[in-house]
Amino acid sequence: MKRLLASICLLASIMLTGCAKPTHYDYTAFKESRPHSILVLPPVNKSPDINATHSFLSQTTKPLSEAGYYVFPVAVVEETFKQNGMTSPEDMRTVSTGKLREIFGADAVMYIDVTDYGTKYMVVDSETRVTASARLVDLRNGKLLWSGSVSNSDNANTNSNNGILTMLVVAAVHQISNNISDKSYTIAGYTSNELLSPHNPYAQGKTYTQPGVISTGILYGPRSPDYGKDKS
Repeated sequence: MKRLLASICLLASIMLTGCAKPTHYDYTAFKESRPHSILVLPPVNKSPDINATHSFLSQTTKPLSEAGYYVFPVAVVEETFKQNGMTSPEDMRTVSTGKLREIFGADAVMYIDVTDYGTKYMVVDSETRVTASARLVDLRNGKLLWSGSVSNSDNANTNSNNGILTMLVVAAVHQISNNISDKSYTIAGYTSNELLSPHNPYAQGKTYTQPGVISTGILYGPRSPDYGKDKS
């Protein structure tokens, strides 16, 4: 009887958890900080493709600038680190927030990780996917202001009604085409824009900071006409 009651309680708990509505991200720290300038560090690449870091980095300035922030020139930032003996994104990330503030004078720093980048061949299909996560940290006090993640792909599914030989050929041609045209770079641009824009079109469920918590992107910066009007 006790086991039965325990099982019923466990089942009820799971059902309640599953039915719980996602809550919106807590922007309290972000609103209190209100950074004006953002320093973007070269992304740490956790994918097999060596092009991931610079491909993604080159497309971070646009969404952040359009959001209303001053973004330090990413090429200048990277070169500054290299001139001081730090050549990898992992090395650059070891620099303390206080030191970054002292060197660059920025209000906040953006840390980015790229976990998926490139085209994968999966027997009868191929897919180009870019997955990235980001954290915005206040350089004045080290507080986490915002975090989020996005995974984006071309969702290239072959027609299951075709024969196996046709699907193999289509998948192979699709992969070759993506590699030649550098489709990963294009999808990295979509991913960066979705991840770093305040007006995130995936706010209804694609961008999560943690399970059950929806993030609508960063808040608008002081150079935007929508500054201070965020509904989140």
